[in-house]
Amino acid sequence: MDNRENAAAAAENWIARYVRAWSTNDPDEIRSLFTEQAEYRDGPSTPPWVGRDAIVDAWLAQKDEPGTWSFTHELVAVDGDVAVIRGWTDYPNATAKARHYDNMMVIRLAEDGRAALFTDWWVASTPSDS
Repeated sequence: MDNRENAAAAAENWIARYVRAWSTNDPDEIRSLFTEQAEYRDGPSTPPWVGRDAIVDAWLAQKDEPGTWSFTHELVAVDGDVAVIRGWTDYPNATAKARHYDNMMVIRLAEDGRAALFTDWWVASTPSDS
């Protein structure tokens, strides 16, 4: 396997673990995704949540309940330790928030496979029927 294949596999592994943590809201699973001083942004211009404990606290403060959403994704690009993932999030029974979101996630992975930097650009959208 070449370096790009290794990086792509690491990115796919990370996003699978992210979705699992999102599904459970388990603090240990969330914490395991990030380096000690990781930065997490839930938008490109928002202040980051810095450090694993702050990430866990902020995540849980705005958590989605298990079973209330679905997520699909595709790996768009990998360049060294940076991965770009396009995602689609659906909240089929949502009333207080939009029902569909397009996501563009940028992740900088550390050598151990945890994220040192994560940014999620999300936009409320209307899913296509195609």
